[in-house]
Amino acid sequence: MTQRPGPDLETVAEWHPIDGTLAKKKVAVGSSIGATIETYDFIGFGTAAALYFNHAFFPGHSPLSATLMSFATLGVGFAVRPLGGVIGGYLGDKIGRKPVLVGSLLLMGIATVLIGALPTYQQVGALAGILLVATRIVQGLAFGAEWGGAILMTFEHAPWRKKGLYTGITQAGFPVGLLLANLAFLASVPLGGTWVWRVPFLLSAVLIVVGIVIRLKVEESPEFEELKQEQAVAKNPLLEVLRDDWRTVLRAFCLRIAETAGYAVSVTFVLSYLASEKLASSSESLTAMMIAAGIGILATTYWGALTDRIGRRPVYLAGTAITLAWGIPLFLAINSGSAVAIIVAFVVSYAVCQNSLAGVQGAWFPELFATRTRSSGASLAYQLSAVVSGFTPMVATALYAAVGWLGPALLFSGYGLLGLAAAVLTRETWGRAAREQVAELERSQRAPRTPEPVLKGQTS
Repeated sequence: MTQRPGPDLETVAEWHPIDGTLAKKKVAVGSSIGATIETYDFIGFGTAAALYFNHAFFPGHSPLSATLMSFATLGVGFAVRPLGGVIGGYLGDKIGRKPVLVGSLLLMGIATVLIGALPTYQQVGALAGILLVATRIVQGLAFGAEWGGAILMTFEHAPWRKKGLYTGITQAGFPVGLLLANLAFLASVPLGGTWVWRVPFLLSAVLIVVGIVIRLKVEESPEFEELKQEQAVAKNPLLEVLRDDWRTVLRAFCLRIAETAGYAVSVTFVLSYLASEKLASSSESLTAMMIAAGIGILATTYWGALTDRIGRRPVYLAGTAITLAWGIPLFLAINSGSAVAIIVAFVVSYAVCQNSLAGVQGAWFPELFATRTRSSGASLAYQLSAVVSGFTPMVATALYAAVGWLGPALLFSGYGLLGLAAAVLTRETWGRAAREQVAELERSQRAPRTPEPVLKGQTS
């Protein structure tokens, strides 16, 4: 249900309770746990690419070339995410949200465990890099399919007036996954050798089993079930959304770039930058990132809940404006080499710039599309930006080699400017009129009903 004023709200409330379904909390937690696991797997690759894969898979090249190739491998996973989003979105609109949730998680788990078992360049030569790319492609497809299913299940089960909060809980699974991934890499540092990066990937097997069990118990979306009952499921949801709603897809694409490509500069590239410039050790960098991720768990949920009170667009405008202004101060802080300054840099970059945008997307993106094409539209817009963000660390590295730290700093601010412009051009879906109308409907449903008078001579 797109949340905007309309005469059919009371009709919709008959099959989708205004307070949400009975399973709303279980769905939100289950989706969040799945998002945690998938982020642990997918983002863990980014940490390994920044710190270890250049030596393990591309040691025959110069340090700069090895780093570029490592980031290019990272980018491959992002490049195929739109295809995963197309497949997952199409299946979500055709067969349901739940099958996509379970299938994407299983596929991600298999690929991640295989990465932990890959031979290195010293063992099989160039074949090692090829195998790494192949498993990364599978990861990208799975992660691309994941987001739409998880968010839409939560969104469509949630209370009308708390969709920002509930989707914020699911989005908070991403900083939890980031925290666990960095914790695993930090804990594996004493192991040395290839075990320092193998163990975090192999540990994913345990998380996958837990996630599959939880997701199998989650109920299908009530809105998709209603579409099936009305025989209104789109015949070709992808074609329909591209034909009728391509402008919305484009705007959401630009909104998303500010968040995900900004993360690629301020976290993925910065981790490599700190190591190459010897501004911080791997342990210090990972600790700073863990602190930011820990704060981000609460921050993401907070930003989502804030949109329920003041609307989606105001929060996004503020987040992108801060991103625009933060580029140069970010690098001035980390260039100081101060541990405190580096922690502050990660906290602002992640908990404020990135989380303020991610916390809004969970509710705003689904509300921009009709129910019958919502999975395809939201997933496509969300994942298309991955093509840009996936290769951003490589672009940032090249800019740094050419003009110094000012290059990636301005790149980060440029992404913020793009997101700000997109937010200005994108309609509000949860403005004051919509909030007041839903609040009035809620009050009318909860008001005690006066019993009809019993006429003389009638029995009650």
